Order: sequence, then C-alpha cells, then structure tokens
Amino acid sequence: MVTVTHDEAVRRDRRRWWALGALVASMLVLGFDMTILNVALPTMARDLGASTGQQQWMADAYVVVFAALMLPAGLLGDRFGRRRMLITGLGLFLAGSLVGALAGGVTGVIVARAVMGVGGALIMPLALSVLPSLFTPEERTKAVGVISAASALSMPLGPIIGGWLLNHFWWGSVFLINVPMVGIGVAACVLLLPETRDPAAPRVDAVSTALTASGLGALVYAIIEAPGRGWGDLLVLALFAVGTVLLTGLVLRERRAIRPMLDMTLLAQRGFLLNTIAATLVMFVLSGLMFVLPPYLQAVLGHDALGTGLRLLPMMGGLMIAARGAQPVVARFGARAVVSAGLVVLAFAAFLGSRTTVDSGYGFTALWLSIVGVGFGFSVVPAMDGALATLPKDRAGSGSGLLMTLRQVGGAIGIALLGSLLAGAFRDRLDVTGLPAQAAHTAGDSVVAAHIVAQQAGSAHLAASANSAYVHGMSMVLLVCGLAALVSALLAAAFLPGAAAARNEPRETSEMVTSQADAGQ
Repeated sequence: MVTVTHDEAVRRDRRRWWALGALVASMLVLGFDMTILNVALPTMARDLGASTGQQQWMADAYVVVFAALMLPAGLLGDRFGRRRMLITGLGLFLAGSLVGALAGGVTGVIVARAVMGVGGALIMPLALSVLPSLFTPEERTKAVGVISAASALSMPLGPIIGGWLLNHFWWGSVFLINVPMVGIGVAACVLLLPETRDPAAPRVDAVSTALTASGLGALVYAIIEAPGRGWGDLLVLALFAVGTVLLTGLVLRERRAIRPMLDMTLLAQRGFLLNTIAATLVMFVLSGLMFVLPPYLQAVLGHDALGTGLRLLPMMGGLMIAARGAQPVVARFGARAVVSAGLVVLAFAAFLGSRTTVDSGYGFTALWLSIVGVGFGFSVVPAMDGALATLPKDRAGSGSGLLMTLRQVGGAIGIALLGSLLAGAFRDRLDVTGLPAQAAHTAGDSVVAAHIVAQQAGSAHLAASANSAYVHGMSMVLLVCGLAALVSALLAAAFLPGAAAARNEPRETSEMVTSQADAGQ
C-alpha cells in the first residue's frame, strides 16, 4: 500500500493554482479600492468641502473597522467555512460601495467606508488563511508572492482608472467601479475555491470584538483630533486614556480565555511576532506615504487626478519587481537578511524624499518613489511569508487574522499620526496674513482648501505659501517614516530567527498550541 503524504496530495491537486486565482481576484478588489480613494481624496475634499481631519476619517473609517473585525472574521471562516465567509465579505464590500456612490456628503462617505471595512475584514484574512491548506511550504512563498504581485498590480491600476473616472464623471464613480470587480471575485470563489473549515475553532467573542473596535476607534480619534484641539486638550487625553484601558482590558481578557480570539501563544513565538512587527511597521510607513502623496502631486505640482495616478507608477513598478524577485533572493540569503535590507532601502528612500522642495519637480519624486517600491516589496513579502509559515493549520484563519489585524492597525495609526503631523505642520507654516478669520480657518484645513481660498481671493502669495507649507509638512512625515523603517531594520536584523530556526518553528508552534488547547479542554 502506497502512503501519500499531505504535501504530495497537495501537489497532485492541480486546481490549487486556479484556486489561487480566486484569492487574487478577491485581493484585487481591496487593493484597487484603497488606491482609488487616495487619488480621489483631493477631489472629494474640493467637492465636499472636507478638511484634512475629515479626509483622514474617510480613509480611517475603513481601516479601523477593518482592523477591529479581522480577528473575529478569521474565526468565522475557520468555524463556518472560509469560502462562504469570503463570498459574504465580497457582498458586504459591494453594499458599502453602492452606499458610497450614492452618498451626498462627508458623513455618508464615512459610513460607506465603514461598511466596506466590514467586508474587507472578511476578505483579507480568509484569502490568506487558505494558503497553508492549498500549498506546500516550498510553494507557499511563491503563492504569497503572486498575491502580493496582484495587490501591487491593483495599486497602479486603481489610481489610473480612478483618475480617468474623476476626469470624466463625478467622484461617486470611484465606488461604482467596485461592482464588476466584486462580481469577478465572487464568481472565481464559487467556481474555483474549495471549502475549508475548522469546526473546533474558538467562537467569536462579542465582548473582545467590542473592546477591539472601541479601543482602536478611541485612539485613532484622539490622534486625528489632537492637531486641531492640542495634544493637551482634555478630550484628547481622555480618548487616549479610554483607548489604552479598553485595549489593555482586551489583552487581559484574552489571556484568561481557554480558546482565545487573540491567540497569545502565537505572539509568544518569536518568528511570528517579529515578522508581524516588521510587516506592521512597513504598513505604517506606506499608509502615511499614500495619504500625503496625492495632494502633493495634485495641489502642489498641479496634475489632474489621472496624471496623479500615472505618476504613482514608479512606486508600483518597484514594488512589483521586488515582489517577483523576493523568493529567489530569500532562498539565497535568508529572510532575515532580505527583510532587514528591504527596510534599510525603504528608510533611505524616505530620507531622500524628505529633501523634496517646492521646486524639485516630478523627476526627483519619481526617483525616490521607485526606491520606496523596491524597499517595500523586499521587506513585506518575506516578512508575511515568515509569519504565515509559523501558523499551525488549525489556526490558519485566526492566525492570519491576527497578522492582518496588526498590519491594519499599523496602517490606521500611520494615516492618523502622520496625517495629523502633516496637518499641524501645514497649519503652522501657512501664512494667512490679511485674510478674514473664516477664510484663514478654511485655508488651514488642507492644501486643497488653501488653493480654493487663494483662487477666490486672487492671492498668489497664499497659493505659494500653501505649497511651501505642504512640502514642509510632507518632509517631516517622510523623516518620521525613514526613522520608523530604520528602527524596524535594526530590530529585524537583531531578532528575526535565522533560516534553521524558522524551519523548525511551525512544528514547535503547532505542538505548543495543540498542547495548550488540550490542557484547556
């Protein structure tokens, strides 16, 4: 009798690469929408009169809900079927897109983005959680690279198609474009993706979910409001305190749970923890960059929405090259060296970008943007694969949910913190001398608003001051991004496990989790 191992059975199933296509279609929906919104924000700020803080909320409403619900979403997939929950997430994403297209103001857009965040929370971890059951460890790096390349492909397509839509239609069209994308994703999941589940997975804890959502929401709200109100404002301090207490309560509750939603045994495992931290800090940097770049390209350099999308291509090109090349480089030098080097490249690009001036022009921007893409690709792909490699198969959904939750928390904090740093620096540098109080207040909301006020007042000085103030704020953001990437590189070089340790960790983690689960029962 011939014994067939799990890995041999996986290799014989040729449908697994077609199934990967279903996951790619699902991830395209998320990446496509995120980059479209970044390009659309300046247009929406002009048409809806949105301040920088309101723009941050249009971006962060999605990210905060996304991060808060990803852990329970992963558990729902483990328990009731990952394909079923993935299709449900795509349906919710579609509903949110329709609400956004029909929204009549800033509040409607924020609500729509929150609904889309619920759908995204189901899509992201479940698309990743099926990889360990579909592919062998040798193939998984390639599969992660394919998904990363798909996400990278969606990033340049989003701004280009979004820019074309904004040049020809109203801003709500950037939401409607999700309809055919979701349709493709649902069809691919139904036809190609096998159903997988783990009925023994922990149940979704409503209290822990509420603690996550409210704690993250309080922290993000405090960070966004701080530049306008002041960091010592009573409300801001109270929100920081409430957010800290709620998230501390979450950690304490999960540590006492027999089958926790937030699996602390995974965080105690060095390979998972350090790779997740690296991926999270990269998302902090990238989210901040993607928030500050479109207003610079549109308001300061004077390009339209389509031109802005096209001018983001150097970063996407560098990212796609690095995502495709990560696997052979990791095989030769090891994940620790590649992740560390990628983060150093990212730091160098951010420091180079911080030298941008009003007169630098697009050529200099294209240079450092392309380097950003290379650094991002070589750091995030091996970091995510290293984290996924440590997950036991019966914790694939909750583990990948934890990974993506922490990444999205990094993204949310990146948008909130770096956006707030930008808003404060812009407002402090903007020269509103001679303007009426109301016009001065409006001009300080954003660089887009300042240009509108300058046009109405016929003030070339205000427009020049707005450009100078924005570039100053962007330079400060890039300096912080560079420092964050450099610190991350040092942590990765010092603490990420070597190749031999990484190969042993999945088995050790699986045994640890299984023994603790058995003890709990």
